[in-house]
Amino acid sequence: MKNITNIAFDADDTLWINETYFQETEAEFCALLADYMSAREVSGELYKTESANNAIYGYGVKGFALSMIETALRVSQNRLEPRLISKIIDMEKSLLQKPVVLLDGVREVLEKLGGRYRLVVATKGDISSQERKLEESGLLGYFHHIEIMSYKGEKNYKKLLGHLDCAPENFLMVGNSYKSDIEPVLALGGWGAYVPFHVTWQHEKVENENLSRPRLIVLEKITDILKYL
Repeated sequence: MKNITNIAFDADDTLWINETYFQETEAEFCALLADYMSAREVSGELYKTESANNAIYGYGVKGFALSMIETALRVSQNRLEPRLISKIIDMEKSLLQKPVVLLDGVREVLEKLGGRYRLVVATKGDISSQERKLEESGLLGYFHHIEIMSYKGEKNYKKLLGHLDCAPENFLMVGNSYKSDIEPVLALGGWGAYVPFHVTWQHEKVENENLSRPRLIVLEKITDILKYL
């Protein structure tokens, strides 16, 4: 890893808490529809809706809220009371205003790496939501560039590398999602530092993750990256 010059960090569940808030909101949504289905069944229906809608809405709170409304209408056979739709909208607004809570060790890592590497944020989601969280995090000053993607794939990372004028072998991506943070970067010839979060969004789960691939390191916590750099 001696040739690394650029280090990119995912934001949600790598720099700060995110998925925990979504899971709490989903549990509230399932309880809202208890008269129609069990929580497990509602959750399954929501997953199907999101899977169909991710390519249309992208990733983030607003797409999640639209999928909740669509699911609620389908589950209730379009008999959902207007007050429940209003409640879902309130849940969305609450989710958009959740506090930004940094994960342990994040600021320490950025402090120690900032003077030696060019640091970047590479994340996905609603632009306005991610910008708000970055501003409130107090971390903006550490980063040379912020990249908010609609989708994380090889094409998007290749574009980022071009913008940074960085060869893949000089690029390290740090993130909690093997599917969107690690696999595409490794495929391009870059490096990956996988830091699993204790909860993972269902759409980001990958069966049989290959954690012994070249140029991949697996960390228990983000501060472990300092042992390698």
